[in-house]
Amino acid sequence: MTSKSNRFEGRVVVVTGAGSGIGAATALLFANEGAQVCLVDVNAQTLKTIAQQITESGGVAIAHVADVTSLKSMTDLVEAVVSQWGRIDILHNNAGITAIGNVETLDEDIWDNVMNVNVKGIFIGSKTVIPVMKAQGGGVIINTASVNGLRPAANRDAYSASKGAVISLTKGIAQSFAKDGIRVNCICPGTVDTKLVRDAVSKSFDDFESARKVLIEKELVGRIADPWEIAESVAYLASDVAGFVTGTALVIDGGMILT
Repeated sequence: MTSKSNRFEGRVVVVTGAGSGIGAATALLFANEGAQVCLVDVNAQTLKTIAQQITESGGVAIAHVADVTSLKSMTDLVEAVVSQWGRIDILHNNAGITAIGNVETLDEDIWDNVMNVNVKGIFIGSKTVIPVMKAQGGGVIINTASVNGLRPAANRDAYSASKGAVISLTKGIAQSFAKDGIRVNCICPGTVDTKLVRDAVSKSFDDFESARKVLIEKELVGRIADPWEIAESVAYLASDVAGFVTGTALVIDGGMILT
């Protein structure tokens, strides 16, 4: 974790999928650097844990259980944040799921669920927050895509398709709202040591260390990423130094896309 600074002092940040992995790391980083952070997830217990870590370290956070695929759920969330803090400066649309299988083996309901969370969730999150950002004169949205949105992975058809859609959606939103002072970008991580990845590889390997060796072979840098490294990329895109960056897909993959 980075040392404490005031890079985001006075900013209000909403992070979805904040209960673990990249979302938790991003929420902790923003809070550590002065932001007021709203943590969003479907898991109340993990949210409580991250919120407690933030407050115990002197940060400011509130936790909201919400369904990113529900317009009502996210509308209620946005209204609650604005009621409490008056604005929303940064939205990290990070909630996501994965599934193993190809178009022949995947069940339709699994395909639909991946698309709903990974793509519709970003549509709903952006739809509910953009009016707030327009009214206040601007804001920043960062979506979590994946390197698999640029280079699809075998037997990950739903996940790869959804992340490719996230990249395209990001670029479309960026074009639509640049005139409103809203910057929109996405990150494309490679393999990151998160619960999502550990759960996914556990279906194919006996243990994570066995999987790690195989995953590392795909990384030019010889290791997989720590969630904090991805969080730093999100923070860069959200910060003022990235004021000329919009509509981009930032690849943070250890060189995987080149292998």
